[in-house]
Amino acid sequence: MRNVLVTGGSRGIGLGIVRRLADAGFRAIAIARKESSELTTAIAAAANGNSGSLHFVPFDLAEIECIAALVKQVRKDFGPIYGLVNNAGMSAEGTLALMNVSQIEQLLRLNTLSPMVMSKYVVRSMMADGGGRIVNVASIVASTGYSGLSVYSATKASLIGFTRSLAREVGRLGVNVNAVAPGFVDTDMTHSLTAEHREQIVRRSALRRLVDVDDVANAVEFLLSDKAKNITGTVLTVDAGNTA
Repeated sequence: MRNVLVTGGSRGIGLGIVRRLADAGFRAIAIARKESSELTTAIAAAANGNSGSLHFVPFDLAEIECIAALVKQVRKDFGPIYGLVNNAGMSAEGTLALMNVSQIEQLLRLNTLSPMVMSKYVVRSMMADGGGRIVNVASIVASTGYSGLSVYSATKASLIGFTRSLAREVGRLGVNVNAVAPGFVDTDMTHSLTAEHREQIVRRSALRRLVDVDDVANAVEFLLSDKAKNITGTVLTVDAGNTA
């Protein structure tokens, strides 16, 4: 059974991803600070299923200096790491001029530095095991821009540049690196949007709807599957045609 690490796997898009991967036959390993009740339910459901499995490893991804030990322990406990989904992240709305520098640093640490360091140590493991897959969860705001999300947008844009260059670095080693760029997904992060704003997003989308968590999870599963063996260094946009 192929092991896939999913950061931020206790809620939102990450939870949807680990559920989908377990259903698809992977051993999904959710990494988050705390185990949510929804994740507990998903772990129990996967244990009663007939395909893959779902596990939880507690870890604060802001503790960059401990990531190497985390990867080493996961590999010891579960075996070779086939896939890594860098999904964990935080969003903070507010104009740049009024944002605290400490908040900017926190966003950069969790959204940019953490996935890069996680990839560094997981890639070393993949090199030893003959290959693997990395999927970085970016966002359409990396390319379209969004007022009040300048720092968040910058962190997601950096992930796309990271994805393309890392794909060239490790391709010869049998490691595929791609990104998924979701549009506005119905999760806790978008619940702050007003009804009027949500309707505006729906109107400018080609398919006239918001994206579901399952849509993003399906895209991640595809990039981890054998069907995507010759896809690397690219960004799969899942936004109901918002940026079409």
